[in-house]
Amino acid sequence: MFKRLDQSATLSRLLERISTLMAKQRGLPVVVGITLVVIGFVLQVVDFYAPQLRLELLGIIAHSGGVLIALIGLLLADPLGK
Repeated sequence: MFKRLDQSATLSRLLERISTLMAKQRGLPVVVGITLVVIGFVLQVVDFYAPQLRLELLGIIAHSGGVLIALIGLLLADPLGK
């Protein structure tokens, strides 16, 4: 199974495009992550004043996703070069 993935031309092109884009805009994942954390904070504040299960769930997902994306962006910034 992994041999097919390693030999996939489509996956190879996709990874090449992503790495080229990330090398040009190394700070983009961090900015996206911070934006998601701020959106999650706003959703949690709104949920505090008008409690709804959906708002609470969206706030938690946005916050957690933002932290993960920002951390991955920080980890990838150095290997992608300057």
